[in-house]
Parts: sequence; structure tokens; C-alpha cells
Amino acid sequence: MTETKTQQIKVVPVAGRIGAEIHGVQLSGDLDFNIFSEIKQALNEHKVVFFKGQNHLDDANQEAFAKLLGEPYAHPTVPVKNDTSYIFELDSAQGAKANQWHTDVTFVPAVPKYSILRGVTIPKVGGDTVWANTNTAYEDLPDGLRHLADELWAIHTNEYDYAQFKQVENTTDEVKKKYREIFESTIYKTRHPVVHVHAETGKRHLLLGGFAGRVEGYTTSESERLLSIFDSYVTRLENTVRWQWNEGDVAIWDNLATQHYAIADYDQHRVVRRVTVGKEIPINTENESSRLLNKK
Repeated sequence: MTETKTQQIKVVPVAGRIGAEIHGVQLSGDLDFNIFSEIKQALNEHKVVFFKGQNHLDDANQEAFAKLLGEPYAHPTVPVKNDTSYIFELDSAQGAKANQWHTDVTFVPAVPKYSILRGVTIPKVGGDTVWANTNTAYEDLPDGLRHLADELWAIHTNEYDYAQFKQVENTTDEVKKKYREIFESTIYKTRHPVVHVHAETGKRHLLLGGFAGRVEGYTTSESERLLSIFDSYVTRLENTVRWQWNEGDVAIWDNLATQHYAIADYDQHRVVRRVTVGKEIPINTENESSRLLNKK
């Protein structure tokens, strides 16, 4: 990946396989179409893009910009932030520490396409986020594992939610329980292909992460081993990019091309606000679609 510059923006890769910082843009709901098109092109290429110094954005402006990327996506279980239409707030004081690799909301068939995350309150130390490229992870697999992955289906559920707070400190049991009750107020189970074909790029991506509980047709112990093998390729350092947040930073990522991990290594208050847009029902290499198995 090399640095690119157009008449409108400058795109600077920040890791070899994923991630780029975009300079020369002030995000807004009335962004010039040509600039937006260049951002979208960079997003397709780099999977996640970063913008520093977007302190002018408030909740309403973030929502207005996000709608340029697609129809707002309502989270299946967690209500939006008060006085907003689409904001999903992740507040560490309310138990929202997601210290597990995941692709957002894969426990339902229609998976969100893009997320726009804004840093609001950032710790002085810690609280970075890491993203992984699930296409290069797939391409790194040995031939035999790639052929196997192409044929497999995994069962995703929010009973395996990243918000179970495993190993997260400084969060009271009461806060954990309240957050889990909200997140798991409705339990979903969905059958997704382990490998899906990206609707825009046509590339093959591993579709796994923290909501993938087991592999169809395999025992629990066999599933754990298979998932561990595939996920180990996703989380290889060469497939990742790590972002150190400052207040006013914005990250936009292709949810169906990545996994991400919010590192819970901080003690101070952390608040980030996300708007998610678009949705896609994944299909495998045989053009078979994901489907809902159970909802209760």
C-alpha cells in the first residue's frame, strides 16, 4: 500500500495490509460528492480509515455524515443514546468494554456494513482499538484449510457476546449484569458461512469472531479447535492495524471485511459513539445465504 493524493484528499496507509489515515477532510453531512467518493474508494481498499481532529462533530453531525454511507442500522437489542436517532454509545462506566475480537452484530442474518466511531472521552493511556483484515487472513490459509473453510457454516449468537466482560477489571458486577441483560434481552442464533463473498469487492473473507459459537456439523470441542485455527490467521499481527485514540478522532470501517478488538487496558473513563449503517445478508462461494435459526 502506498500513499495516494488526489486534488481533494491525501490517503496515508498506517499498516501494510489494512488501515489508512485520510488528511484534508472535515466530515459533515453535506460533504462534497467527489470527496465522499474518494473516501469510499479508500475504505474499499484499506478496510478501515481514520480522520484526526474532527472535534467539530456532535451527535447530530455524526449521524448526518453517517447517512451518506447508507441507511442507519438499528442495533437489535441495545437502545440508542438519549436525544439521538441512531447513536450507539459505548461508555466504560456503563460496562461497555469489548475486549474480544468480533465483527459487529453477526448474530443476525443482515449484518451491518459500515460503522462510524467517534472518540468523545479518551483515557490518557490505553483504550486503543485494533482492526484485522479478514480477506488477507483467508488468503493466508494453506490450500487445504481454504477449501475446508469455503464449505463450512458457523452458528453465531449473542449468548457469546463480547460484552460478557471476561477478564475486564474495574467494572462492578451490577453494571456488568445490567449491560448483559440489555444486550441479551432477545437471543438470536444465525447460520453464517465461514467464508463469505464481499458484495462490493468480490473478495472472500472469513466471517467469524466472538459471536461464532460453533461450526455446524462438528462437536463443541472440534468447533473450538477449528475456530481457533481460523481466528489465529485473522489476528496475526501482519493482518492488523492499531489506532491510538484522541478526542475528536473518527474511524470508519467495513464491518464485513474486518474484525476488531477494543483493548480494555485502561482505568480512566472512556466514551466512544458509533453510528452503524447499511446491511448485507452474507453469501458463500456457492451463492447460499445466511439465515436465522432461532430468536427468543
